[in-house]
This record gives sequence, C-alpha cells and structure tokens, in this order.
Amino acid sequence: MLAGPPWPSLRERGILFSGDALVTMDPYTQRTGPRIVAGAATADSALNLASLKQLADTRAGLVLPGHGEPWTRGIEEAVTIARANGPA
Repeated sequence: MLAGPPWPSLRERGILFSGDALVTMDPYTQRTGPRIVAGAATADSALNLASLKQLADTRAGLVLPGHGEPWTRGIEEAVTIARANGPA
C-alpha cells in the first residue's frame, strides 16, 4: 500500500495557490502586480500583510493567485512587492 500519491505534490513542484491572500490584480482597484486585496474585502489588512511570511516560507517558484495572472518570479519576490504596495 502506498503512503501517498505516486506523483509529485504541487509543493514538491514549487507551485503555490495563493488564493486571495496574495493577488496579482486587485478586483476592487484594478491595480496589478503582487498585492493584498483592497480593504473593502479584507477584514484585517495588517494581519493579511503579516501572513505573507507563511506564503514566502513555501519558497514556491510559481504562484497561482485568486485574481490576476500567474506569478513566475517566485513567491519571495511577490511577497516583497506586496509588502511594498501595502494595503489599498
């Protein structure tokens, strides 16, 4: 019996689904590039920004956000840019 699936997991392949935690297009402001979703849809923008560390810790090379284009330059760079962009 196998302990897990016989194919590599998405994490092993360096793929991260960031959902709305980090997007590359804010559907509320239409701004593009890595960022958190605008305050209109984020209950706690400061907590959202702080949680980006957990995404960065995955060290994924490909980020598939909930909104916007895939980010191919790695999660660490996406998080750095999102923090610099700050809350909308």
